[in-house]
Amino acid sequence: MEPTANKHQGNQTAVTEFILLGFGDLPQLQIFLFLLFLVIYIAIMSGNILIIVLVVAEQHLYTPMYFFLGNLSYLETSYTSTMLPRLLAGLLTGDKTISVTGCIVQLYFFCSLAGTECCLLSVMSYDRYLAICKPLHYTALMNGRLCLQLVVGLWIGGFMSVSIFIFMLSQLKFCAPNEIDHFFCGFHPITKLSCTDTHIVEVAGLISCAMFTLPPFVLTVASYVYIISNIMRIPSTAGRQKAFSTCSSHLIVVTIYYGTLILVYLLSDSDALRDLNKVFSVFYGVLTPLVNPLIYSLRNKEVKKALRKALLRSFVFFRNSNF
Repeated sequence: MEPTANKHQGNQTAVTEFILLGFGDLPQLQIFLFLLFLVIYIAIMSGNILIIVLVVAEQHLYTPMYFFLGNLSYLETSYTSTMLPRLLAGLLTGDKTISVTGCIVQLYFFCSLAGTECCLLSVMSYDRYLAICKPLHYTALMNGRLCLQLVVGLWIGGFMSVSIFIFMLSQLKFCAPNEIDHFFCGFHPITKLSCTDTHIVEVAGLISCAMFTLPPFVLTVASYVYIISNIMRIPSTAGRQKAFSTCSSHLIVVTIYYGTLILVYLLSDSDALRDLNKVFSVFYGVLTPLVNPLIYSLRNKEVKKALRKALLRSFVFFRNSNF
């Protein structure tokens, strides 16, 4: 990795704000994009908040699996809220500026929540591994205390993991041009605008990213290798289908999340594929939180049962209130 110092030697004007170009090359679609992302944002918030309410309100969902699912839904609402409100404001008002401090803060929350989600998905896969491969010991191994400790640990770890390199990033000097060709503040676009040496910051960012993505990814893959091998040993087709149904929703979510995340990082340094990078960033940053509630509600019998009960209670309440 080559040091990037003095790459703006011809223009050393210090800047205090960046311009998020976003989808500025499509001026005729700004209103359409605003309405589209507004509907998506409302759907994301509504779907994930509904999951949280169901997990809290329904006692038969008081299990480790749904405790983790409630945390995932809360994480998705936070994750999306780091990007979409700023994007919506830019599309509506045309003001695409963001202060350097605001940009770094957005990056901090984005990276922290991304790392937390990777860890949470791996914990959920380990939970499914215990439920399917060690059913007789599941209750003893995955108890309420351990679930709470895992969730608290991964939330704290996710936010602490990026603190050092974000602090180092905040000490850099940024020079013109100050345009970021993306719809949110990413790590690579920000470092490219620095007119000081970013080598140490980039190494720190790489180490932090590797620590909170590779081990969870390996754990997730290993869990599903054991899960699938265990399911294939079940003699009856009905038994295999029943066992697989308990983890199929999570497997779909993991595949979508890691698939799009890997594509984004493969394309992150490619100027020729910058527009494609934006598309895949939308997929993992916006569409993944959108489809998660749909996947869990449509493919999970317990969630559908809880949803029907909640709708029935709401119907009875409003019917009685009218009288």
